[in-house]
Amino acid sequence: MDAFTSLLDGPRAHGAFLLRSVLAPPWSMRIEDRAPLTLVAMVQGDAWIVPDKGAAVRLDPGDVAVVRGPDPYTVADEPTTAPQVVIRPDQVCVAADGRELSGMVEQGVRTWGNRADGPTMLLTGTYAMQGEVSRRLLGVLPPLLVVPGDSWDSPLVRLLATEIVRNDPGQQAVLDRLLDLLLIAVLREWFGRPGAEAPAWYRAYGDPVVGPALRMLHNDPAQPWTVATLAARVGVSRAALARRFTALVGEPPMSYLTGWRLALAADLLREPDATVGAVARQVGYGSSFALSTAFKRHRGLSPREYRSAVPHPGSV
Repeated sequence: MDAFTSLLDGPRAHGAFLLRSVLAPPWSMRIEDRAPLTLVAMVQGDAWIVPDKGAAVRLDPGDVAVVRGPDPYTVADEPTTAPQVVIRPDQVCVAADGRELSGMVEQGVRTWGNRADGPTMLLTGTYAMQGEVSRRLLGVLPPLLVVPGDSWDSPLVRLLATEIVRNDPGQQAVLDRLLDLLLIAVLREWFGRPGAEAPAWYRAYGDPVVGPALRMLHNDPAQPWTVATLAARVGVSRAALARRFTALVGEPPMSYLTGWRLALAADLLREPDATVGAVARQVGYGSSFALSTAFKRHRGLSPREYRSAVPHPGSV
């Protein structure tokens, strides 16, 4: 599995919060839920996302925004509209002035808003728990990114808009998977766009020397790689590979390999049946002790402590 595939394999929604909002101006929602990642997809009308830090961004029909938490932000009809609703952790909604919430009411299955026939419709999907999205993925995303609807052709927003108001058996599982698919599709599109703030290793994939070296590290992290063996495989000297790799990726090859192995280990440890010893072998450590030592040095806690702290897929 290459690094990009592994990165996008991370999202695993479980009972994700999904909501269709139907709204008429003026409207404004202050988001303070501290969720690690949220998608906002415009179905009709337009809206603005206003981060506390950074410029406001307009969303038009078909646009999809990805907001990386936990910093608060506002979604509104105009950047200057004062918040009427504050959404707190666990999707607790309160009025901005502290009084009883009014104006925003339920409009149907997973639907709310201030007018049933409002001209604006947006879909919100929230990954509520850190364990649902890998730390590696969160680490390479900007606080806010937008994929314009006219720059890609995907049926996923329309499909999610159709499914979100259904209440059939197993509907939550359907919505969780659709949310994962939409996030993966949006990120794949965004990473491939010119000017995207992609990580250095992603940009280095196109280099004729560093690219093949990265692919070998990503595809087979359990190998006992050294700079010498990598250099021999790509046909350059050790010094040349080390110099070029560090310049393009931002760190030496073996340092990068350590980070990659431990990132993979963190993802694998989320699987309920994984053992530390089995994970160690999969990512290139000779024993559970060796993995534990490296893991604690880099992350500040042991693999077992990490497993206890991060929800596993399918847990409730």
